[in-house]
Amino acid sequence: MQIKTVVLALASIAIAACGSNEHDEREDLNLKPSFLGDISSKSYDGASDDLLTAGLGKTGLAAAAPAFADPANPTAAELRRNAIHGNYRAVLDISANSGYGTLYGPNVDAKGVAGAGEGKIAGSEHIAYADDGSGNQNVTLMVQVPAGFDVKNPCIVTGTSSGSRGIYGAIGSAGEWGLKNNCAVAYADKGSGTGLYAFDDDSVNLQSGLRSSRAAAGKSSVFTPVLTDAERSAFAAAYPGRIAFKHAHSQQNPEKDWGKMTLQAVEFAFYVLNEKYGTLAKDNKSHVVALTPKNTITIASSISNGAGSALLAAEQDSKGLISGVAASEPQIQPKLATGYTVKQGAVTASGQGKALFDYSTYAALYQPCIAATAATPGRCTALVAKGLLSGGDLAAQQADAKAKLKAYGWLADSDVLQGAHAGTNILVAVTYAYAYGKFSVTDKVCGFTFAQTDATGVPLAFTAAQKASSFATQNGIIGSVVYEDSVGGAKAYNVGVSASSGVADQSLDGFLCLRSLATGVDTVTGFALTGTLAAQSARVKAGMAEVAATGNLKGKPAIIVHGRSDTLIPVNFASRAYVGLNAAVEGSASKLRYIEVTNANHFDSFSNALPGSIVPLHVYLFRALDAMLANLRSSTALPPSQVVRTVTRADNTTLVTSANLPAFATSPTAANVITLSGTTITVPD
Repeated sequence: MQIKTVVLALASIAIAACGSNEHDEREDLNLKPSFLGDISSKSYDGASDDLLTAGLGKTGLAAAAPAFADPANPTAAELRRNAIHGNYRAVLDISANSGYGTLYGPNVDAKGVAGAGEGKIAGSEHIAYADDGSGNQNVTLMVQVPAGFDVKNPCIVTGTSSGSRGIYGAIGSAGEWGLKNNCAVAYADKGSGTGLYAFDDDSVNLQSGLRSSRAAAGKSSVFTPVLTDAERSAFAAAYPGRIAFKHAHSQQNPEKDWGKMTLQAVEFAFYVLNEKYGTLAKDNKSHVVALTPKNTITIASSISNGAGSALLAAEQDSKGLISGVAASEPQIQPKLATGYTVKQGAVTASGQGKALFDYSTYAALYQPCIAATAATPGRCTALVAKGLLSGGDLAAQQADAKAKLKAYGWLADSDVLQGAHAGTNILVAVTYAYAYGKFSVTDKVCGFTFAQTDATGVPLAFTAAQKASSFATQNGIIGSVVYEDSVGGAKAYNVGVSASSGVADQSLDGFLCLRSLATGVDTVTGFALTGTLAAQSARVKAGMAEVAATGNLKGKPAIIVHGRSDTLIPVNFASRAYVGLNAAVEGSASKLRYIEVTNANHFDSFSNALPGSIVPLHVYLFRALDAMLANLRSSTALPPSQVVRTVTRADNTTLVTSANLPAFATSPTAANVITLSGTTITVPD
C-alpha cells in the first residue's frame, strides 16, 4: 500500500507540474543541465556506509581518523570516509562536554532529541563537475538524497562548503540538518576545494580524491595551474617543495561565482530528484518533471564562506529556485559601506561594511604581535620601529595592537581571541591576494608562496603518502605560507626575517606589502603605490569588486545568525552591515531577520579551549533552519531580530546544555531586540 500511495502522489505532482489535464499530450521532460558533466552515483545502505558519517557513526566521528589499508594507495572509498571524518570535525566541537551527542551530532534527531544510535543515514549520493567545457572550472557539485526523502513534502537544502574546503565541507552543518529533515542536500565546493597541485611530480587531484599525473587527468583534474611545461619545470627546479592550490592559484577568482555555483547545485538537485522520482516519459527513456521550485521548498544555507554563498545565491536567483535563507556567520562583503548606519547601543560602529581583504590584511599586521611571547617579540618590535605601534614593553605594545583592531571595527568581545586568529588571517590574506588578483603561483605575490616546512621553517616537499591522502586531509588552503624574501633564504612566514628590519618579525615586510595592495598606498609612508605594486593593487581591487553583495534578497525570507565574538568575520564588517545595506535596498519589503549570539565566535572548537568565554554557535544554525522550514511550510512567523544572551561555563568539565544556549525569543525584551529605523540598525549592548 505504501508503494502504491507514493506512485499516485508522484503522478499527481507530475501532472500539476506540467499544468496539463488527461488530454494534454505535452510532457515536461527532465533535462540534464548543460553545465553538468558525467554524473557518478552510489547508494549507501545506512549500516556499512552512509551519507552523513561514511559508516563511522557518531562514535567513529568522535574517534581518531581511520587508517588507510595502504597509506601510499588509499582507495576512493577510504578517501571519502576520511574526508567526511575530517570535514565533520573541522566545523564542530566534538570534545567532551561540548554538547556533541547531547545537543547535536548524528545521534540527535531532527527534533533535537538525543538517541542511543549512531545516526547513520541511508540514501544515494550523486557527484558531477559543473564546467563551461574547458575543464578549467570543474566545480564539484554533489547531491545527497536520504532514503527518507518525503516526496509529499519535498525540500532541498544547500550545503556550499565553508572556507576553501572540498565537497564534504558542509557535511556537519547544513548537510546534517538537511539529511535529518529528509531533505535532499545540494553541495558545492565553490571551485576552491581539494585542488592540490604538486610541481615535483606534476600530479593533481581527481574528483574521486585519487591522484593522477596532469597529463593522464586532462580535463578531469580538479585543478591544474595554467603554466607551460617549461614554466612548470623551471619553477619546480627553482622552488622545490612548493605547491599550488585551486582557491589561490586558479586565476579565476572563484568567489565571484559562489552564488552561481550554489544555484547550479540546486538545479543539479532538481535534476537528480526528477530522475529518481519522476514518472517515465512516453519515450521510455526520459522522466517527466515532478518536482519544481513551485512545489518544493529550497533553503539556501551553510556557514562562513558557504553562508555568504547562500546569500549571494538568493540575490542572484533569477529562476525562483530559492525559497528562503538560513545562514550562519556569513563571509559576506557589502557592496557599499555607506547609505546605512550600524550602531551598538548608542554608539555608531567605528567600522562597517569592510571587505575581507581589507580587514584580513589589517589583522595580519597586528594579531601576530598579540600572539607574541617574550621569546618572540619581533613583530611588535618591528611595528614600533616603523611607527605603526606604540608601547615601551611587550604588554603595552599588545594592548595598543588590540586597541587598533577595536578602533578599526572589531568588538571588545574579540579581545580574548585575537592572538589565536593570527595564523588564520595570515592564510586568508595571502590566499585572497592571489585569488582576487588572479595571479599565477609563479608571481610570488609580495614574496609569498606555499609549501609545508620543517621544524626550522625550510620548505619541505610533500611525501607520496601525503599527496595520496590530500583529498581527505586538506582544508583547501595547503601547507604553510612561505616568505621567499626572508633574509638568509625562504622560510615559513612565522620565522621569516624582513630585510627592512633585520629581525625575526614574522615576515612583516611581506604583510606590509599585502596591506598596501588592499589600500593602494604604502602602509608605512602613506604615499600612493607606483609601478608593479600599483598594478597588482589595481588587480586585487578589481577582484574584490567582483565579489561584493548587493544586499537585495528580493523579498525572500532570510535569517542570519552570527556570533558577537567572531574575530575572523567581525559582525560590524559583515552581518550587521549586510542588514543595514538590505534595509537601504529593500526597505519595508525586506523579510531578513538578524540574530546575534553573545559569546559565540567563528570556530566552535574554541568553546572547549576557552569555556569561560565561548559557547558553540552550531546549535543556532539548526534553530535558524528549523524556523525557516516552519515559516516556509506552515507560515509560522520568523523569530524577530534579536540578541541571544548565552551563558558560558566555568570550565570544560561542565557539560554544555540548553541552559547555556537559550532559544530564540518570540517576543524579545527591549534590552534584546535588534531594531531597524530607516537604514539604521541598532544592536543592544
